[in-house]
Formats: sequence, C-alpha cells, structure tokens
Amino acid sequence: MASEKLRGSFERQKKIAEEIMELSGELKNSTERGEREMISSQIKSLKKSLRKSGERVVEAAEGISVLKPLNKFQDMSLTFSGSQMQPGGVISSGEAEGKAKEFAETRPGLAKLGEKVSSLEELTLKRMKKKEVKVIKKKEKKPSLYVKIASSLFYDNSMSMIKKGKFYMLRRDLIRANMEFVPANYISLIFFTTIVSFFAAILVTVFFLFFSLAASPPFIVSVEDGLGARFLKVFWILFAVPAGVILLGYFYPSMEKKSIESKINQELPFATIHMSSISNSMIEPSKIFSIIISTGEYPHLEKEFTKVFNEVNIYGYDLVTALREMAFNCPSRKLAELYNGLATTITSGGNLPEFFDKRAQALLFDHRIQMEKNSKAAETFMDIYISVVIAAPMILMLLLVMMKLSGLGISLSTGMITLVMILGVSALNVLFLFFLQLKQPGNA
Repeated sequence: MASEKLRGSFERQKKIAEEIMELSGELKNSTERGEREMISSQIKSLKKSLRKSGERVVEAAEGISVLKPLNKFQDMSLTFSGSQMQPGGVISSGEAEGKAKEFAETRPGLAKLGEKVSSLEELTLKRMKKKEVKVIKKKEKKPSLYVKIASSLFYDNSMSMIKKGKFYMLRRDLIRANMEFVPANYISLIFFTTIVSFFAAILVTVFFLFFSLAASPPFIVSVEDGLGARFLKVFWILFAVPAGVILLGYFYPSMEKKSIESKINQELPFATIHMSSISNSMIEPSKIFSIIISTGEYPHLEKEFTKVFNEVNIYGYDLVTALREMAFNCPSRKLAELYNGLATTITSGGNLPEFFDKRAQALLFDHRIQMEKNSKAAETFMDIYISVVIAAPMILMLLLVMMKLSGLGISLSTGMITLVMILGVSALNVLFLFFLQLKQPGNA
C-alpha cells in the first residue's frame, strides 16, 4: 500500500511539473500586467502545495519495508534515485527519505492532484483544457445579393431550358471548371447580367449621342452632327454590349476549365511518380489518393483527388465506379486517361506499380515536349514583340512626322503625335501581356 501511495504521488507530481513548465512559458510570453500577476499567483500556490506533497512522500517512503522487493515500484524508484538503482532492487526507508527530500528540494512547484485544488488551480486546468481542444469552424459561403436576385427572376426559365436539353456543354464546363454554381443559377445570372448591361448600353449610347471624346483637353466635347446621323454612328453599342456579355458568360466556364487543365497537366507527371512509389508498398488503391492529398504538394490535383475520395467514403461508391465517374467530369484529358487506366488495371487485377511507372514515363515525356514547345514559343513571342511593339511604333512616328513636314495626308500636331504614340505603345503592351498570359503554361 505504501509503495502504491508513493507511486501515485510521483505520478501526480509529474503531471503538475508539466503544468508548471507551461505556466512558466506563459509568464515569459505574457505582456499584460494583470495576466502576469495571475500566473505568478498560480505558481506560488503550486509551490505551497509542493511542500505538503514532499511531506507525504517522506511518510510513504517510511512505510516501505527494508526486506520487501519493490517489483511494481522499480520504474519509479529509478526516477526517484536518479537512475542509480537497478530494476528489481530494494530501497531502505532511510534512503527513501533522503531521496524524497532531495527530489522535493530540486523539483519546486510540484503539487498533488489528490488534494482539494484551489480556485486558481481550477482556472489553470480549465485554461489547459481549452488549449488542447481546437475547433475548426468552416465559413459557409453564401450567394451574393446579385445572384439571389438573378435566381429569383430567371430560375424557372433556366430550369425549363435545361430540361429541354439546352446548355449541355455549358453545364459540363461548369462541373469541370469546379465553379461553385448550380447550372440553373449560372444561366439565370447570364440572363440578368445581359439585361443590366442592356440598360448600361442605353446610357452609353445616349451619352455618345450628344458628346464625343477628344484627345486634347477638355477631352469631352459636344458633337456637331445631327441627331439622326449621330444615332446611326452609335446605335451599335445597344447590341454590342449585351452580346459581349452573353458570349463572355457562356464561354467563361470553358476558359476556366482550360486554365485548370493546364495547371493539372503541369502537376500530373510528378504526382504519378509519387503514386508509383506509394503503390510499391502494396497499399489499398484508394489510400493512394488520400496520401497524395495529405502531402499538399499538388494543390490543383488535390481538388480532383478529393472528389474521388468523397465518392468512395461519402457516397459509398466502389473505387472503380468513382474513377470512371470522375473521368467523365474531369477537366484534364490526361487525368481522365489516368483514371480510366487505373480502373481497368484494378478490374483486371493488373500490376499497379507497373501501371503507374509506365504512365509516369509517358507523362514525363509529354511534359518535356511541352516545355520545349513553350521555349520555342517564347523565342517567337520575343521576335514579335521587338517587331510590333518597338520597331513598328518608331516607323509609324517617322511617317507621321514626315507627313506633317510635307503637308501630305493627315497632318497632326507634335502633341497629338506624342499622345498617339504613347497610347498606341501602351495598348500594344497590354494586348501582348494578355496574350502571353493566355499562352503561358499553368504554374505547378
């Protein structure tokens, strides 16, 4: 009984020692005066409780018989005597008392949990429990007011058109592009935005009926043409703006899908090598996807692999069915081929490591070819940039200056020539950068 009591005392002291260490760390990092005083008070309380604990340790040690082996207590006696005693040995009451006093003197701040704790100790324990529990709250994304208005106005019409089989490719592109839109809501958004753009086009048309833009101050001047003649020049704005909105809304999911495909294809060769090394351990195939997801090294593939993982663990599909389903809605053709090949290999009982190894070699070969193409394209773009953005404006400026001096053709002032050249070069640079952004490979 005495040995069990002594062992329990040391176990409680060990736990309180960890609490003291944590409180000391908080005291060093704390900057508020009130909090520092509270922590110091807690440490003092624990030190006071330590003295009582040391007395009980001595009492428990005195109750141990000299001739009684401490088989159950040998691990604690090793700690108690500073790792000097061998397992299975015995300890006398005098030695125990001396070691207990030495332990109590060298370990200040240890307290007994068996005693009634004070209010400050209860507060400390609550704070420790709060730190251990980490609750991660996910923010729910709610649709904006604009989307709500569009859905309330056109949702029924959109659903009727979807049921008739219209917008099939748009719906497929929405799924493949991982856009957080229900097809009916997105179609409603296109319709509503088109109507809003039509009213905006009316305002722009009315503005250009009475005013025009000039290259020199005050930049906005009144028109001298008749109202009918002016309307014939600007009426096309009423149709161009809504038509542009419709085309942009319809083709945007396809553009987003192509962007995601490019990024996935950049990550896929290296992820396949990783999957090949994992499959060599003969792990269950669905676990391969969870391991790739946990690495966090392939952010775009992670979204696609999470879909497969959810199909198996949430919707209850088998892995082969989930792979074929994801291959149908996958934004990348190469990833879809990987899914279908993996499903066929699993169904036929093929060798998964060999499959991933062969597929990784093929994907790496395609990746090298694509990188060479991008390098050649970069050289071509550099030549085009030098010709169009640097040489062409200089030649145009010389022509305008010669036309002004000779009086032939369009004669522009020096300030107008400067403005034309600045605007022209700026516009060419913007267009060229936009073109390069479309053509560059996705960042892995």
